[in-house]
Amino acid sequence: MAETGFSSGILNPARGAVLDLSAVKKALIISDLHMGCGNRDDLAPNGKLLAEMLEYYYYPAGWHLILNGDVEELQRYSLKKIREQWPNLYRIFDLFTGENRLTKTLGNHDGDLVFEKNYPYPLYDVLRINTAQLPIYVYHGHQSSRVYTNYNNVVRSLLRYVLTPFGIRNISSARSPHRRFFAERQAYNFSRRHNCISVIGHTHRALFESLGRFDFIKFEIERLCRDYPASREKEIIAKEVETLLTELGKLKRSERRDVLRQSLYGDELSVPCLFNSGSAISRRGINALELDTESIALVYWFTEGMERKFVSRGNYEVEKLKGTRRRRAVLNQDKLDYIKARIELLGNLPAKTE
Repeated sequence: MAETGFSSGILNPARGAVLDLSAVKKALIISDLHMGCGNRDDLAPNGKLLAEMLEYYYYPAGWHLILNGDVEELQRYSLKKIREQWPNLYRIFDLFTGENRLTKTLGNHDGDLVFEKNYPYPLYDVLRINTAQLPIYVYHGHQSSRVYTNYNNVVRSLLRYVLTPFGIRNISSARSPHRRFFAERQAYNFSRRHNCISVIGHTHRALFESLGRFDFIKFEIERLCRDYPASREKEIIAKEVETLLTELGKLKRSERRDVLRQSLYGDELSVPCLFNSGSAISRRGINALELDTESIALVYWFTEGMERKFVSRGNYEVEKLKGTRRRRAVLNQDKLDYIKARIELLGNLPAKTE
């Protein structure tokens, strides 16, 4: 990874990998599985959904699988117990590995895998994906947190021996809006400085082109209002705006106002250099990023009847996984050359200072 020129910043290129997108054609990026065991296993509600989408959708179609950190929940459980709990998922990982189609990066909850002598999959801190448009760096995103980089042993002991026995859930930056935005802003500024795309996980919050769902909904409402006067489908647009306004109201209530004001990272125009694949442990489904040689997409997998309302009420095309109740919806999609143009044109705008 020395050729990347990243000698400083939030990434350590010492243990990195390079993937040529022109060779693999299609890549799936998913993070934060938090595979555990017992009654408090975070992946339990979505485990079967994850297995089916990987084995029956992505594997047969030749996708390269990128697991971007916090795959195993080693802060709480031993690897032996996790492997006993999830033999089917490991079997599916083996299918991808057998065809050299799996890349795995480390997160703060599974960093101790480097000490496992017989771990079957290569481990990296960062993956560089070379595309025809611009480089994409995939890393978990915890690298900006001093708590995890300096005191991870203390955090692990607290989780495994104090919180887990009493059934207390993870203390995570995903549950703190301020910590979440700090980690995202660090990755965002890093990408701007180096004119590249960063794909992270860690915060469990799906991001597309540096925008969370709150900002995306605002811009989508504005776009629909512009289209409305000349449209022949006014009734459809009106219903979509009504649905989006309802979703926006829910997001306002779930986030603090001062955090919402930070959502564009201090810029009047956000530079589309930061993406987040979300997580596999949300209550209603799984978010992931799909990448091909021309475009990137944020997708949402769910079980029919358990989807989020903005999907069932919106104009999203829903694809059915044959013979199952599993469904796939594309929430956002854009061309890489368009993203490159925006990064080049907007990347020199003044960034928010730390």
